Amino acid sequence: MTYQPGDRVALVYTDDAYTHLQPGDEGTVSSYNEQLQQLEVDWDSGSKLSMWFGDGDRVRKL
Repeated sequence: MTYQPGDRVALVYTDDAYTHLQPGDEGTVSSYNEQLQQLEVDWDSGSKLSMWFGDGDRVRKL
């Protein structure tokens, strides 16, 4: 799947032990590196946690 800056996403899953994000939390895509499968998200909560699809992180487009 391709993501563009400004796309809205919701967290489905992350195993990051240091985040307070929960499934269903929403954010706005700031950039996507398809080669690295890294999605940069500005979460509505203020978090800047990146999603790494190769490591199992999951989001869904809104």
